[in-house]
Amino acid sequence: MTQATWRGSAPFSSVSSDRATLERLDRFATFLDSAVRVPGTGIRVGADAALGLVPGIGNLASTLLSAWLLREAWRLGVPVTLLLRMLGNIAFDSVVSAVPVAGNVLDVFWRANRRNVALLARHLDGRATRHHWRGTI
Repeated sequence: MTQATWRGSAPFSSVSSDRATLERLDRFATFLDSAVRVPGTGIRVGADAALGLVPGIGNLASTLLSAWLLREAWRLGVPVTLLLRMLGNIAFDSVVSAVPVAGNVLDVFWRANRRNVALLARHLDGRATRHHWRGTI
């Protein structure tokens, strides 16, 4: 028996595996953007901000890690418009992070990876709602 799809989206049975992937990506985004709380403040930083302190290669490495998250979203079958929005978040983060000091400070507050996971979660929640009538959730 073949699995039906909703207007080209992922098969109904993949909704639960998409959730597992989203949880994995959420942990990854937390590691990159907000893994550690700065003592005495409410500010959280992650590997993305730490990599930004390494001249040249740090921002490139950070951008490549963020691109992996984008690739995973593509693999989940998100629409091109959402991929472009996520790419815009990554591009903004990458360009701003290239500015010494000010870029590092803004990088702590922009959190492109957390934003992208939130976008992906909203998309998957909408897709899950459309599939709910099928009884697969």
